Amino acid sequence: MTSDTSPSLADALAAGTVVLDGGMSNQLESAGHDLSDELWSARLLAERPEAVTEAHLAYFRAGASVAITASYQATFEGFGKRGIGRAEAARLLARSVELARTAARRAADAGVRRPLWVAASVGPYGAMLADGSEYRGRYGLGVTELERFHRPRIETLAAAAPDVLALETVPDTDEAAALLRAVRGLGVPAWLSYTVDGPRTRAGQPLEEAFALAADAEEVIAVGVNCCAPGDVAPAVEIAARVTGKPVVVYPNSGEGWDAGARAWRGGATFGTDRVTAWRAAGARLIGGCCRVGPESIGEIARALDAA
Repeated sequence: MTSDTSPSLADALAAGTVVLDGGMSNQLESAGHDLSDELWSARLLAERPEAVTEAHLAYFRAGASVAITASYQATFEGFGKRGIGRAEAARLLARSVELARTAARRAADAGVRRPLWVAASVGPYGAMLADGSEYRGRYGLGVTELERFHRPRIETLAAAAPDVLALETVPDTDEAAALLRAVRGLGVPAWLSYTVDGPRTRAGQPLEEAFALAADAEEVIAVGVNCCAPGDVAPAVEIAARVTGKPVVVYPNSGEGWDAGARAWRGGATFGTDRVTAWRAAGARLIGGCCRVGPESIGEIARALDAA
């Protein structure tokens, strides 16, 4: 876990490559937990917090150095639909950070000696809708409205003192602009990660335009892509590094496709560690996996990067 003598994540990225964890939901599902409702893994923050800690711990043991919290789909609005008031929702958001910290302490107690960091997940507005909108963007809301939605959750997560805020699975530039406004001045670094379709955001904007929004944002320590096809990563890394000059974060899906209507994954996996060293050569410094990428694959990534 991080300590007063540990480097910041930004310093670690300047010095080399850091391994991210993999998908929270698939790890929880593999342990037998039902995530079929709209709160997804965030439901377990209230009902089975120990399961979330165990999922984080599995990734730390496998070789990850950064745990992304189970707050992707945790919002005041989403909890409110389940009858959970704002005070309890705020407590659950903070708990997401605490559970990852607990996993880091347990990993250290078990002999993991590398620095471990906690990234508080801030999912897109579409994740709250639970209808696949995060893969389309363009919700019909302006930047100001999106900032108003995100700010209370971001401020609550920041108050829980994560090492970094993960502004992730962002489908369009309007939402990115809103998120960048919301993190300004909080004193917590952030990374900004789009979900993409080829060289464009899911909403169709060129990645040059999308990454440029973060180029001068002091709070942003890395930019990149996640929750996308593995084949879309390499071109995005090159664009992100060239446009921003910042370290690049990448954590694609396994390669299977999400069927929002059926709430199920379709197709075969194409994620492989043979791609990882090429991503690093192009500028990726924070590398892991997203949906359907488990501890075994994260361990393979860690070994591949160590060997290269």
